[in-house]
Amino acid sequence: MNPSALTRATIVPFIADIFERRGAESYLGEAVSMSEHMLQGAVLAEREGAPEELVAAALLHDIGHYTNEFGEDYIEQGIDNLHDEAGARVLEPFFPPLVTECVRLHVAAKRYLCATEPSYFGRLSPASVATLRLQGGPMSADEVAAFERNPYWREAVRVRLWDEGGKVPGMATPPFSHYAPLLQRVVDRHLSAGAG
Repeated sequence: MNPSALTRATIVPFIADIFERRGAESYLGEAVSMSEHMLQGAVLAEREGAPEELVAAALLHDIGHYTNEFGEDYIEQGIDNLHDEAGARVLEPFFPPLVTECVRLHVAAKRYLCATEPSYFGRLSPASVATLRLQGGPMSADEVAAFERNPYWREAVRVRLWDEGGKVPGMATPPFSHYAPLLQRVVDRHLSAGAG
């Protein structure tokens, strides 16, 4: 289905189809697949008692890997695929800013944490270190200040921490179908609020 033809009723099935068809793809050299990684992020958010919007953001933070036009070898070519921006754009018509900004900012949040928490860099996986270089490295002081002006920066940092924690081979997670009702509730709340 063409993303521009998506509706309130079809966005969650569309995302489910992506997980079904492409979720087993490798995740940029990590020891888990893309779907395992995103599901692990959602589990970590749930374990912390995060609100549904943040669980949705943790689950969908890397959806942009499926919405851009770069090939799988873009890292070897030294290209940042901008999956953060791409993911936020495809979700914006259906999800609230809390979700879309956390998706948009999850790469920036890695750069922010590397600049503000000395111990964070040591927790990055080798693949995450490699992409950090493509993404601009740790933030400058000016970039940190700009990041902290975003009203969702704290939530984006939480999503980033779940993102980094969601790379555990063999970690048990529910299937995507467990989260589909949650995603639909988030979509329905957002679109109903906008219609009112």
